[in-house]
Amino acid sequence: MPQGDKSKYTERQKRKADHIVDSYEERGVAPDDAERIAWATVNKDDGGGKQPGGSGRGVETGHPAAHAGGRAGGASAAARTAAQRSAAAKKAAATRRADKL
Repeated sequence: MPQGDKSKYTERQKRKADHIVDSYEERGVAPDDAERIAWATVNKDDGGGKQPGGSGRGVETGHPAAHAGGRAGGASAAARTAAQRSAAAKKAAATRRADKL
């Protein structure tokens, strides 16, 4: 299998890489760099191609970064009072307004 061949990746892995590429390009990253980062992310999460003959076949990767997002999310906000959250939002809005000037 030549270097760069994606035949051992599943359709889900290919879609995941495409979504990552789109996200990076929207943020202004060069297309070649976005693709390189996207496939590195897929390999990090899945250990390689999941189809027969791929290096990620049957490999348990534990808890990849893609699965950790929801758990960490609301804990810090939930520990703050409504007044503290409101003050933080007002401060952020003022900062955004100042950046536009």
